[in-house]
Amino acid sequence: MRLAAVGVSMALLAGLPLGALGPEPRNDEAAVRELVRLYVEAREARDAGAITALFTEDADQLTSAGEWSRGREALVQGAQASSARTEGKRTITVETVRFLAPGVALADGRYEIAGGSGDRRMWASLTLTRGVAGWRIAAIRNMLPAPPPPAR
Repeated sequence: MRLAAVGVSMALLAGLPLGALGPEPRNDEAAVRELVRLYVEAREARDAGAITALFTEDADQLTSAGEWSRGREALVQGAQASSARTEGKRTITVETVRFLAPGVALADGRYEIAGGSGDRRMWASLTLTRGVAGWRIAAIRNMLPAPPPPAR
């Protein structure tokens, strides 16, 4: 059921004509937030095909462990390996969406993995681009929060 919902949502998002996503920033912001939601759903479902469809061909990801996946295929393989290695429910709560240029967005949010071998709290920054097929993820940067500096 979950996979079907991801597939239907992706089909609806991809099927929107470019004009349906803009020029109103609210429409673009909703589309960006929806794409991040679909990414999390596809990761949770471990659906390589759904993950692949959400990224640009030259997408890359730098993880909090310092692993850098370059290219859609490597990124999907890395996501699948990470999901198998780190159990728990993943969520990305988008806090801000900023448009850097027409058709380029930066979504920042809290990235959490709950359960499994313990809870992890990180930050994720996703760079998205809008092309003929709609919004796609071009880059992801995952970061662990830095500890506060020592008191002096």
